[in-house]
Amino acid sequence: MAASTLGVIIGNRDFFPDSLVEKARFEIIEVFAKLNIKPILLDSTDTKLGGVETYKEAQKCAELFKKHQDEIMGVLVLLPNFGDEKGVADTLKLANLNVPVLIQAYPDELTKMNVVNRRDSWCGKISVCNNLYQYGIKYSLTSQHVMSPSDPIFQKDLLDFTAVCRVVKGMRNVRIGAIGARPGAFNTVRYSEKILQRNGITVTTVDLSEILGKANKLTAESPAVKKHLESINAYVAQGKTPNEAMLQIAKLDVVLKDFMEEYALDATAIQCWTSLQQNYGCNVCTSMSIMSENMLPSACEVDVTGTLSMYAMQLASGSPSALVDWNNNYADDPEKCVLFHCGNWAKSFLPDIQLSTAPILGTTVGVENTYGALDGRTPAMPLTYGRISTDDPKGIIKVYIGEGELTNDELNTFGNRAVAQIPDLQGLMQYVCKNGFEHHVVMNASKTAAILEEALGNYMGWEVYKH
Repeated sequence: MAASTLGVIIGNRDFFPDSLVEKARFEIIEVFAKLNIKPILLDSTDTKLGGVETYKEAQKCAELFKKHQDEIMGVLVLLPNFGDEKGVADTLKLANLNVPVLIQAYPDELTKMNVVNRRDSWCGKISVCNNLYQYGIKYSLTSQHVMSPSDPIFQKDLLDFTAVCRVVKGMRNVRIGAIGARPGAFNTVRYSEKILQRNGITVTTVDLSEILGKANKLTAESPAVKKHLESINAYVAQGKTPNEAMLQIAKLDVVLKDFMEEYALDATAIQCWTSLQQNYGCNVCTSMSIMSENMLPSACEVDVTGTLSMYAMQLASGSPSALVDWNNNYADDPEKCVLFHCGNWAKSFLPDIQLSTAPILGTTVGVENTYGALDGRTPAMPLTYGRISTDDPKGIIKVYIGEGELTNDELNTFGNRAVAQIPDLQGLMQYVCKNGFEHHVVMNASKTAAILEEALGNYMGWEVYKH
């Protein structure tokens, strides 16, 4: 993953020891290098030891941040001593970066409570937070009130914070392609483009006929089709899929890639049935799986907020997401359920991946028209699940998220499938149903619910329920 860039403000206060500021500067530069984070901070000669205390110093620091505003994803505030609350708040107000802010404060040592060494950062942190609250600047806290940058727990907090920054930056600029109309039988995936746009999320629509029309004009001799056919064969073995079906899948793949590139899209949601099977003769699942594996999430059934959820989770974890149905009970275990979809999950979830058909869809459109669906079982792995949805009557975006485990419990069925174990699953289902959420949920092989809660709740201002 590319290096994250954070602005750093080192707070100082004149009647506390200056030497602590100098040490903090060296220490944080070392920690950033270790964690592959690029710091943007004042030089030790720009202000007194590179700290920020006076309004003039706040101006200097803000100017530096503005020069790097395109790369700064977040700001870390370091308090090696009590710090100047106004200096920190003024810097952030003047820089006006509108990015997440993490407040750190150093611990005091019982053997160093004399005038030369006492920090009082515990108290200073409360004052800094109070000022940011007054200024209306949103901020995050470390898991312990005071902690040293060399502490492994702080370093995990810092990496989690960079993930929060990634999610916020991504959500505010994401571009989603809605390909085709939602399937007529699925009111469940309705959403508000206007509410999304107000939150920085752009949806670009295209009629499915345009995509299929372009695909039908391509031939087996086209260099792009040949190239895509090669990459599909490298991704999953052809197995029993006929050559004609492989060609149809490859042609569709070419057109989808072109559409994404033309409109600089980060994610897609596709009308995957029944027009595609009836008018074109294959499933689009393989293409969707390849895109999702390559960090360009793709959701079925034109579930735009579903693919938005996939993108958020991918940003939080750095790994692919999958859109799934909350599908079946697992025997009589109240904390386990079956997750399922026809066959478009990213390969990361499917070590036993096979190119197949979609039997349920096949009952109405003919199984021979559903080649391109993937078959595979997801083994045991960590689970973060969740869903972003527009609540149109309320005019808000609402979210639920939580964590659990994917298990190796026996499951004899078809399609893409997994068994999930989730604490108080019955309570979660009550919440999902009472609050009118969709039957689609997103899974990610990580433990990132706290990152998502902070990014989507605190910074995006959405209504978040963490189960």
